[in-house]
Amino acid sequence: MKASNDPRHQRRRTVARQLFALMFAPDQEVEEQVKGIWAKKEEIDNLITEHAPEWPLNKLNRTDLAILQLAVYELKIEKKEPIKVVIDEAVELAKEMGSENSPAFINGVLGSIIKGDPRLEEKEVL
Repeated sequence: MKASNDPRHQRRRTVARQLFALMFAPDQEVEEQVKGIWAKKEEIDNLITEHAPEWPLNKLNRTDLAILQLAVYELKIEKKEPIKVVIDEAVELAKEMGSENSPAFINGVLGSIIKGDPRLEEKEVL
């Protein structure tokens, strides 16, 4: 498990919490990365829907959705972190914040997204 005092992990936790809160109170002040994710929300949500078709967004656990939105943004838009790091962090956040089934669900959706994108190199996944 990630050290809870790792600043990058803490930042991701804060971003996921702010994304979750925005779903209920869209007028609040948030970090710049959250604004970037929210600006690309439709594109990100469409990708999540495409790779988890049996789970419509309105049926998804809101915590899981926030974690997925953050991870998809990091994977597909920011592209600053290695794929493995993004997925590991998302799974760790799911263990901390989500339900019992959240880590496996998030890992599965992100794995599907990676396999569906030829631009993401196979070697980075390993």
